[in-house]
Amino acid sequence: MRYITDRKRAVGLGAAHTGTEHHWYMIVSSVALVGLIPVFVFLVGSSLGNPHDEVVATFSRPFPAVVVLLTLWVGWMHFRRGAQTMIEDYARGLTRKILLIAMMCISYTAMAAGLYAIVRIAI
Repeated sequence: MRYITDRKRAVGLGAAHTGTEHHWYMIVSSVALVGLIPVFVFLVGSSLGNPHDEVVATFSRPFPAVVVLLTLWVGWMHFRRGAQTMIEDYARGLTRKILLIAMMCISYTAMAAGLYAIVRIAI
């Protein structure tokens, strides 16, 4: 018979000590997206329906290229952190691991593809 306290049983099963950091990251990225998204929508929306040469000329300038790069980077990182939290809260076992790996692969692939496209246009 083991005489172990409840506290001893719970050691190592508690918080991961990253909750505050994660919370602040989500708050800061949300505030950044509040400023970036309207500018992004205006830039992309004004380019819709234009010929290819005009769109390339628009996104070859530094300001539109940087806004789109920042929006893609911050947006996908915000998505990754939010989806990770959701998966960790609601999935267990092997399903959790598979979903986390798939979500990270999808988010990093989409982010890399978007960043590559904008850098390719801007250069």
